Amino acid sequence: MFKIFKRIKIFFAVLILCLFFIFLASRGQVYKIEELAYGVTFSQKQAQSLGLDWRSIYLSVFDDLGVKKIRLPAYWDEIESQEGSFFWPDLDWQISQASSRRVEIILAVGARLPRWPECHLPAWTKNFLKAQIENKTLDYITAVIKRYKGNQQIIAWQIENEPFLSHFGDCPKFDKKFLDQEIILARSLDSRPIIITDSGELSLWLGAVRRADIFGTTMYLNTYSKFFKNYIHYPIAPGFFRFKKNLASWLARPKDWIVIELQAEPWGPGPYQNLSQAERDRTMNLEKFKNIIEFSRQAGFREFYLWGAEWWYWEMQQGRPEVWQYAKTLFK
Repeated sequence: MFKIFKRIKIFFAVLILCLFFIFLASRGQVYKIEELAYGVTFSQKQAQSLGLDWRSIYLSVFDDLGVKKIRLPAYWDEIESQEGSFFWPDLDWQISQASSRRVEIILAVGARLPRWPECHLPAWTKNFLKAQIENKTLDYITAVIKRYKGNQQIIAWQIENEPFLSHFGDCPKFDKKFLDQEIILARSLDSRPIIITDSGELSLWLGAVRRADIFGTTMYLNTYSKFFKNYIHYPIAPGFFRFKKNLASWLARPKDWIVIELQAEPWGPGPYQNLSQAERDRTMNLEKFKNIIEFSRQAGFREFYLWGAEWWYWEMQQGRPEVWQYAKTLFK
C-alpha cells in the first residue's frame, strides 16, 4: 500500500511540474490593439473562381478597405503556362497597383503556394522526372525574383507555402534539401528577408523556423476534415501559440514572427460559394471573425495577414456587407 501511495505522489509531483513548465512556456507578450497591424492575402485564382471581376476586388481591397500590407502568390502555372514562355501582365498589374499606393508586398514564389490544390505546377511538367521539375522550379523562381527585385515595395520573398505540411494538398513528395536549394537561390538573387511558413495547428514549426528570416504561422479555429468527414473546432487557447513560439525560440531566432494566414473565411466540404449560408456559418461568420481577431491578438503576435478578402467581397455582392464593413475597422 505504501508503494502505491508513493507512486501516486510521484505521479502528481511530475504532473504539477509539467503543468508549471507549460504555464511558464505559454507566457509571452500580448500586444495592445493599437499596436497590431493587418494585411491580406489576395489570390487572383480565388477571385476568378467566384465569377467576379478580380481586378475590381483587388482595387477595392486598397481603395475601400484601406489595406496597406498584402501577400501575393506568383503562381507558376499562370506565369509559365507554356514551357519557357513567361506571362507577366497580371502580376505586373497587381504589383504596380499596390506599389502606387505604397502598399507593402510579400511575394510568394515556389511550386507550393496559397489556395487549393496547394501545388500549382504547370501542366507541362506532368511527365517530368523529379530532378527536371526541380530545375524548372529554380528557373521560374529566378525569373520572378529578377523581374521584381527592383521594386522597393516588396519587403520579403516567401519561399513555398507551408512546405512541411506535405500531406495536405495535391503535391509531389516534399524534399527538405530542395527547399534549402530554393532558399539559397533566393538569397543569392536578393538581400530581402526570406519568409518560411508552417501550419499553426498541425506542425511543430522547427524545420521552418530554422530556415526563416521571418517565420509565418497559419491560425485556424474552425475547419472541415475530409478525413473525418466532419467539422472540427480546434480545442486550443491562445497560449497554445505562445507555447509553440517559446519552444521554437530555443532552437532558432528569426527576426520576426507573423501570422501569415489568419482564418477569415469559411472552410467546408466544398467551395464556400456552393455551400448554404448555414454551412458557411459553421466555420466563419461575423461573430467568429471577431472572435478569431481577439484570439489572434492574445496569441502574442503583432502582424497578421487575413485569409478571406475575396469571400468578404463575394458576401457583399450577395447583399451581406457585414464582414466587409467589419474588416474596414481593422485596416483603418
